Amino acid sequence: MGWTDIRSGLAACYDFKQSNQPAKGGTLKSDCGGTCANFQSSPWHTGFLIQTAAVLSFLLSGSVQAADSATAKALVVNLCSACHGLDGNSTDPKFPKLAGRHPEYLVRELKEFVSGARKSDIMTPIAKTLDPDEFKGLGEYFGAQKPGSGVVLDQKMAASGMKLYQDGDEERGVPACSGCHSSTGAGSKRFPRLAGQHKEYLIQQMQDFRSDARSGAGSRLMREVTKRLSDDEIKAVAEYLTGL
Repeated sequence: MGWTDIRSGLAACYDFKQSNQPAKGGTLKSDCGGTCANFQSSPWHTGFLIQTAAVLSFLLSGSVQAADSATAKALVVNLCSACHGLDGNSTDPKFPKLAGRHPEYLVRELKEFVSGARKSDIMTPIAKTLDPDEFKGLGEYFGAQKPGSGVVLDQKMAASGMKLYQDGDEERGVPACSGCHSSTGAGSKRFPRLAGQHKEYLIQQMQDFRSDARSGAGSRLMREVTKRLSDDEIKAVAEYLTGL
């Protein structure tokens, strides 16, 4: 049975049902000349139904994704853009750039703000107003934005920071930052993107790790590492990263 047979079968089924609707209280005739019955009992009929279901599923999925994307964009405009920028590249160094961060990392951060694992007087109340189902859409939105880079003002300091970031300091037990955050600073599902981040924000976060002000789940390594760094070394690493 080919496509011509399929079209004939569909037409026969449709014409038969349209022309043989029973009168009130009557019964539907069962004879359509065999064409409709042959088509319905054929493998092509089953395949047609499966393909139709697949197409409908695809179209509905696309509609859901489009709706999620629109919802995320609206949330960014109304809740996030004032601090983080519409494209995730904040201009105020107090607030981190989110553009290009891995979606799963951003989702985890939002969950930690809600649970209290990460403390923030600003982000916690905002995150609690969101439906958890909206986290993924926000993560994907910011993850898809093009990240910008900062300006290196002290090349000598940046060179010192690059060595510490890429190689660490084995004698003092300081691992290379690149081991977790990647050599390009792009980060991953588990670790944040650092490349191009505001140096002021990076310095503040490293100082918070060192003082245990930031002590949420998964922060133990950062707290241990930053305690072995001097203020100048923290500034050097931040100077290097902002230019990536």
